[in-house]
Amino acid sequence: MTYTSPTLEQLRRCSVAVDIGAARTRVYVRNVGVVADEPSVAAVDIRTGALIAVGERAEQMAGRTPGHIRVARPVASGAVVDIEMARRMLKHVLGDKLGKRWRRMPVLRAAVCMPHGSEPIARRAAIETLYGLGARKVELVDTLIAAAVGSGLPVEHPEATMIVVCGAGTTQVAVLSLGSIVAAETVPVGGDAIDRAVIQHLRNHHELMLPTQSVRPLHQMLGSPGTGGTVTTEVYGRDVVSGLARSVQVETEGVRHAMRTPLTSVLDAITTVLRACPPDLVADLADRGIMLAGGSALMPGLDLMLGQATGMPVHIAPRPDTVAVQGLGAMIEGRVRPLVLDPLTA
Repeated sequence: MTYTSPTLEQLRRCSVAVDIGAARTRVYVRNVGVVADEPSVAAVDIRTGALIAVGERAEQMAGRTPGHIRVARPVASGAVVDIEMARRMLKHVLGDKLGKRWRRMPVLRAAVCMPHGSEPIARRAAIETLYGLGARKVELVDTLIAAAVGSGLPVEHPEATMIVVCGAGTTQVAVLSLGSIVAAETVPVGGDAIDRAVIQHLRNHHELMLPTQSVRPLHQMLGSPGTGGTVTTEVYGRDVVSGLARSVQVETEGVRHAMRTPLTSVLDAITTVLRACPPDLVADLADRGIMLAGGSALMPGLDLMLGQATGMPVHIAPRPDTVAVQGLGAMIEGRVRPLVLDPLTA
């Protein structure tokens, strides 16, 4: 099965915009705004198959459940990997917010963000998930285009704009012009990879294991650029050998170095995209710079590292975690106007 990008006219027929991410799921209703923003997590009783919790409540259960309760993530790297679980999660996340609204619509059309270069099976899984919730027509939109629109970039103009979307499982890089993607790359490195790097650093250098939910706040606190000198922070966790709780003093520079290692893949992706672009577009980017979006865009020091490595200014989008669904919402509401190119007459 082949897929083509929908036109703006087709998107204006949609009533709902959905961004099913590996970390969070967001839903935008036309003329209403974002009505749901919850973690893409569900807790299930494996003995009965009953859904125990979804969203924030299920995320709080991670690492704290008995053996008969499993905390599942039906989305990985921006793609639905468990259609039935994703469907049940979305149904409960939305609850009564959209139930009555959807029943009143004779033909519900939905627009969904998809990572750039998604496999056909991943696209089909997203479509089937929305079909199961009552949608009759599903339009798939590249996350890079939606995020660029949500960031306020002039994607429809004949000039280069560069967007880097840092998610939980992947990072997507693209240069856009005239409403289309000129060159793009996707690398399997995101916030989760940074978490694993920090965990491994503490295990190797301090023989300490962290609770699951303590990793992200820790690397955000330790990864922020210091004012100079050696700064240490006390971290609590479990001793790898004895299994007992203890604390250690961790140097921020060591954690920043651990975070920097997986991010080299992002720099390689940016370099690859720039090499694939015409020189005129690259010249545009020298002044405009890079727009950083996605849930991991606020990671301390990421913008500085990208700026130093590329020599271009790096800007963080307003509310970078929601730019994709906000951009998709702008498209379904008709707030994006295409550049009309009239054919020349002889």
